[in-house]
Amino acid sequence: MATTLRPRPAALNLTPSAEARIADLMARAPEGAIGVKLSTPRRGCSGLAYSVDYVTEAKAFDEKIDTPGGPLFVDGGSILYLIGSTMDWVEDDFTAGFVFQNPNAKGACGCGESFTV
Repeated sequence: MATTLRPRPAALNLTPSAEARIADLMARAPEGAIGVKLSTPRRGCSGLAYSVDYVTEAKAFDEKIDTPGGPLFVDGGSILYLIGSTMDWVEDDFTAGFVFQNPNAKGACGCGESFTV
């Protein structure tokens, strides 16, 4: 009997504007960058924050998401905090940045910089 594997859903969903922003970042990436990486370092008054940085090498437990603009790596230690989240890029007259709709977040600090799970 053969084993049939079903496709695994993406750990993180990206909006078209987030994909476009990744493409823009990769077009201006420093030499040696292979993609951008999303992680959740401990920071802020609630505990965890979102961080997006260039990456020059893939780590063994990073989750790689191929986007039209280039690869997005999700830190292996952060993936459980992000499953089912949607990553968006929002710009208005006063601010621009990635915005996350995270079903795992149980709370956030008043300034919105960090979250708890």
